[in-house]
Amino acid sequence: MAKKIDTDVRRFKKIIRGKIRKDLKKYITQGELIGRKGKHLVSIPLPRLDTPRFKFGSNRGQGVGQGEGQVGDPVPGQEESDGYGGGEETGQHLLEVEVTLQELAEILGEELELPKIQPKGKNNIVAERDKYTGIRSVGPEGLRHFKRTYKQALRRQLASGLYDPKQPIITPIREDRRYLSWKSKSSPQNNAVVIYMMDVSGSMGSEQKEVVRIESFWIDTWLRSQYKDIDVRYIVHDAAAREVDQHTFYHLRESGGTKISSAYELCNRMIDEKYPPSEWNIYPFHFSDGDNWSGKDTARCVELLEKEIFPKSNIFCYGQVKSAYGSGQFKNDLDKQFGTHEDIVTCEIPNREGILDSIKAFLGKGK
Repeated sequence: MAKKIDTDVRRFKKIIRGKIRKDLKKYITQGELIGRKGKHLVSIPLPRLDTPRFKFGSNRGQGVGQGEGQVGDPVPGQEESDGYGGGEETGQHLLEVEVTLQELAEILGEELELPKIQPKGKNNIVAERDKYTGIRSVGPEGLRHFKRTYKQALRRQLASGLYDPKQPIITPIREDRRYLSWKSKSSPQNNAVVIYMMDVSGSMGSEQKEVVRIESFWIDTWLRSQYKDIDVRYIVHDAAAREVDQHTFYHLRESGGTKISSAYELCNRMIDEKYPPSEWNIYPFHFSDGDNWSGKDTARCVELLEKEIFPKSNIFCYGQVKSAYGSGQFKNDLDKQFGTHEDIVTCEIPNREGILDSIKAFLGKGK
């Protein structure tokens, strides 16, 4: 019975996984998973899943094109309706399914064909893990070593003269039992920091911020599946930049101009103060509608990226969110300056439908 239940659970999980993967784009564009996120689990609403089955009934001699009647006559057994009033049929039922963030990351990786990240730098975090190193005479039954127990019982019976070659039956006693022993071993783990930067000037509206919020949720989900621990920092900028908390990052809106270099300078200071590249995997993400106050400041941005941020980062990602008030020129300037530079990925995000493609572009290098 237990084995059958395990088989059914695996089959159910496979069905759920396939359904989530099929509708992944819908979940991403609607952003409904973010509000259902817990510490380790995400609650996903799915339509009720019914296993197809045959249902037998009586045809009673009726079929298509049989019997009397004219075009437009109501079907026998059904009354005409004026389109109002409560219905008698059941509606669509939703099933809340909890999926771990790790499973969600795996589904995202499979759907977008994302490569596993190859961390750089030293191993920074040290975790304890158990490693089986020997055999001992006491321990839990779950760690009993069958082969060593059998050999010990055989030795005892041979030494005591109880072993009969004609009837080679080996019966272990309590003193024969042997168990796996272990010791804790320090295992270095890679460390990462994600630095999100966003333009909060007047041209970046609530819809643009929602696009950034949804995209950063999925970026976080994937990166957390690749690293033991992640620091996340948030920078907002208009004509000046400052660090804020997560809530402020997604809801703040200013009315000033835009000076992108202020965000890059603050990002660079953060890295220098706390995240040495030899020990950290660094991921700066910048989101903007492409406006910058002058070509002189764009030149300063290029200088900061090329001399400071690129050498310290795994990859630098710039996402340009389309806005009715933004010029979109900054992405053109970056593409013209860096072309196919391996340390930068730029992507245009026209709306929520473009989130999936930009995630694949940002994370597809496996850096």
